[in-house]
Amino acid sequence: MFARVALLVLKKDFAIEVKSREILYTTLFFAVSCVLVFAFALVRDGRAIDDAAAGILWIAIAFAGTLALGRTFERERYGETLRALLLAPAPRPAIYVGKLLGIVVLLLLAETILVPLVALLFQAAFFARPWLLAGLLVAGTIGFASVGTLFAAMLVRSRTRDVMLPILLYPITVPVIIAGVRGTSALLQPVPDEPAAAMWMALLVCFDVVFVTLALWTFEPLMTE
Repeated sequence: MFARVALLVLKKDFAIEVKSREILYTTLFFAVSCVLVFAFALVRDGRAIDDAAAGILWIAIAFAGTLALGRTFERERYGETLRALLLAPAPRPAIYVGKLLGIVVLLLLAETILVPLVALLFQAAFFARPWLLAGLLVAGTIGFASVGTLFAAMLVRSRTRDVMLPILLYPITVPVIIAGVRGTSALLQPVPDEPAAAMWMALLVCFDVVFVTLALWTFEPLMTE
């Protein structure tokens, strides 16, 4: 029952996005614009500042994720669908998992564009260790989205949600972003530091477990109140 409800919520969000593509295009446009601004600011004579690529990639992911979270739950507020989901005879944590999966899939799609773009503009060897990079991105995306999904759902009825979401989200997810930056930076060294990257990825997995567990535990009481 739990998995079925989560997949139904994911399927609903996916079907709506396939028809409109509103959030995907908005998120991609914002993320690409962010990367281009940094490229014009930090690339001089065809050379980028050392170690800039990892930080810029994760900043773009964080900003794009914040925009995607706000737009996703704005859609739910207009249609009153979140209220209908909460009134349905379904496990509340399963609704959270379905929304989380939708955000994670959306951000991973955006990252498939961002990673080659940052690699091209900043001459970063992202694809020297593709599996480690993919692990860092997936683990970091889940950690960021798990907290963001909870806060975005909690603030959906608030008039100041656009202001409050980043204020609440960024202090909690700073460790995730730092771990992602440090792990990615380790892969961009002249000799990729695989043990360090694996260590940061393991730390991201620990963050994922903690954040998802706490979100599943608190989602129902927060939404009920």
